[in-house]
Amino acid sequence: MRVIFMGTPDFSVPVLDALVDAGHEIACVYCQPPRPAGRGKKDRPTPVHARADALGLPVRHPISLKNADEQDAFAALNADIAVVVAYGLILPQNVLDAPKQGCLNIHASLLPRWRGAAPIHRAIMAGDAQTGVCIMQMEAGLDTGPVLLRETIDIAPDDTTGSLHDRLSALGATAILDALATLETLTPERQPETGVTYAAKIDKSEARIDWTKPAIEIDRQIRGLSPFPGAWCMVNDERIKLLNAKVADGQGTPGQVLSDFTIACGSGAITVTSAQRPGKKPMPADVILRGLDLGTQVT
Repeated sequence: MRVIFMGTPDFSVPVLDALVDAGHEIACVYCQPPRPAGRGKKDRPTPVHARADALGLPVRHPISLKNADEQDAFAALNADIAVVVAYGLILPQNVLDAPKQGCLNIHASLLPRWRGAAPIHRAIMAGDAQTGVCIMQMEAGLDTGPVLLRETIDIAPDDTTGSLHDRLSALGATAILDALATLETLTPERQPETGVTYAAKIDKSEARIDWTKPAIEIDRQIRGLSPFPGAWCMVNDERIKLLNAKVADGQGTPGQVLSDFTIACGSGAITVTSAQRPGKKPMPADVILRGLDLGTQVT
């Protein structure tokens, strides 16, 4: 098929690769514009932009798709279908209608649960047992379109947003190929009105750990915010990111160091298995403790 691909972050790259490897013709790749990054604050292309350049594919990165010139340019690509995954811009109706068979979105949740910007983070933070990907026909609403295909996976007790992100990205790449290969036989299913939840964008204010909460909630917070923005606490005067943990036996005053990197919570305790000091790389807990004295209390 002649495909317009629309995506921006690392999550989208395996999907682009899968479409190319499967022999689909990529009419154009759309992504967010390069933005200042790094110490020099030089414009850096997005992961999808960089991968498209490496593949020799044409790239467009408009700031908006609302103006008529951009919409005309999109329609002039004469695509059979558009595949959209974590693109980052609202698609106006004229854009949605331009490809012959519309626009398909790969969404990293089991819709209608976790519509919106941060479905992977929210699934872990809520303690969901399962998640997955949905191939959805796009319409004007936020992730409200009918679902053509869904694939489900279990969320492991030690999954972080980082590990689950990679598994769902690979699953989305497989699912979109299946959907395109069987498109004429798939029956769109309207999303039910019940069970709708919204995955709001993660705010950095959610990252500070409140040790008075139960251990199970803090464990989910740490894993759900790993690797970014990273749940954190203060150790003496140092802000430490906690990147992975597990619920542990133990009880004490919230924030009390029970042993090694086991910290008491409002009920129960957690053992931190990976953490990061300011300006340093992430390290296993036993390595970071060689140079970090937790004392008797963290806050």
